[in-house]
Amino acid sequence: MAIIVDRNTRVVVQGITGKEGSFHTEAMLRYGTKIVAGVTPGKEGMKVAGIPVYNTVAKAVRNHPEINTSIIFVPAPFAPDAVYEAIDAGIKVIVVITEGIPVHDEIKMINYARSKGVIVVGPNCPGVISPGERVKVGIMPERSFGPGNIGVVSRSGTLTYEISEALLKTGFGHSTVIGIGGDPVTGLDFIDVVEMFFKDPETKGIVVIGEIGGDAEERLADHIKKTGLRKPIIAFIAGKTAPPGKRMGHAGAIITMGMGSAESKIKAFESIGIPVASTPMQIADLAKKYFSDK
Repeated sequence: MAIIVDRNTRVVVQGITGKEGSFHTEAMLRYGTKIVAGVTPGKEGMKVAGIPVYNTVAKAVRNHPEINTSIIFVPAPFAPDAVYEAIDAGIKVIVVITEGIPVHDEIKMINYARSKGVIVVGPNCPGVISPGERVKVGIMPERSFGPGNIGVVSRSGTLTYEISEALLKTGFGHSTVIGIGGDPVTGLDFIDVVEMFFKDPETKGIVVIGEIGGDAEERLADHIKKTGLRKPIIAFIAGKTAPPGKRMGHAGAIITMGMGSAESKIKAFESIGIPVASTPMQIADLAKKYFSDK
């Protein structure tokens, strides 16, 4: 099994005729993802890699009622409207690749999605891949992933690929790998995804890839402390060498009130029995120790 996307996933690509949209549409199709439609206003009647293009999501859904997932490659000024359009068309999983969406717009669109029972992955994320199901709704390089029973959830894009590939080379394939996004506001957080992995019978171990800034990792640790650790988890926190107070890309969320630093996150995890790797490559060693009998 897998979480969020599986063999029943049917995708519409919003922004399919753009450079990124068309490129990744072809890559997803090659991987095995079932893409059935694309949307770009004013481009109806075109085809991209054989996929029909429509002016609106509503029309795409009318013509392809099996659509249940959207991936958005729409520029930041228009991406929130693309999310609202997908939600109003009845789509229940939306992967937002777009980066640079203003925080206030993110808050509004994610709150709207939650009110409608819609899962939003991202924004500013690499997407989701379930290798055993041969479905990728995102931009991740497929060579880094293979079928297995380890779930990976990450705030970082590049580290997602690096650590997943290290796990694969060590003999640990993946049930689902999800990049939740590096923005201060995201549709899913670590708690949401870890709970999904806990409930997935095919996921036997979980890797959490965090980074400095914000308190998502500390909140996950607190949640597990209250509810219990139901499957083995190992972790890595990026940014230990970042100078205090210096903004470092999307890892630069505010570190304050004793939370948000690498030290705070590592301490929170280790206090509840979750081992934390010192380097990305050490994750593979921890996997052999904690997942070998899974």
